[in-house]
Amino acid sequence: MAVDNFPVEAGHILMFARAVGDDNPVYRDAEYASGTEVGAVVAPPTFMQASAQFDPDYFLRPKPGKPWFGSGRESTGIKAGDPAGSTPSEGGDNKAVLHAEQHFEYHRHPRAGDVLTATTLPGKRWVKEGKRSGKLTFTESITQYHNQDGELMVTAKGVGVVTERPVDQ
Repeated sequence: MAVDNFPVEAGHILMFARAVGDDNPVYRDAEYASGTEVGAVVAPPTFMQASAQFDPDYFLRPKPGKPWFGSGRESTGIKAGDPAGSTPSEGGDNKAVLHAEQHFEYHRHPRAGDVLTATTLPGKRWVKEGKRSGKLTFTESITQYHNQDGELMVTAKGVGVVTERPVDQ
């Protein structure tokens, strides 16, 4: 994911914290937050995932007028294995793409008012044999988030896995 302009706004922080059910006042109350070690309203730990909304090419984002594979079983009428509904890493062929892990390393907490830039770097790649779905190909991606001053704020590491075939029933 490459994002040139990811504004960390107080309203976005509040909505994100509510969406994940975290009512910690450090995410919504500037007066309370000013008395904490951080000293300001900060973004919740997984907030960096919201940067995808600022990447117009993010593969999970629906594109107006184009088929979208959705997040549910055939939620848009696209059948599994239909190339029109495949993600870039799937390529059709009835393979499954799964999100296996996500790690966040915080160098400094993003605060309301920061404007971040996200750059994704390739990570490791490895293969294992699955018992029910054949070969499993794991791919790590590393996304670094820098603030408006060029300071490294967060390093996010994600691992995806592509199965060779659907899981045997």
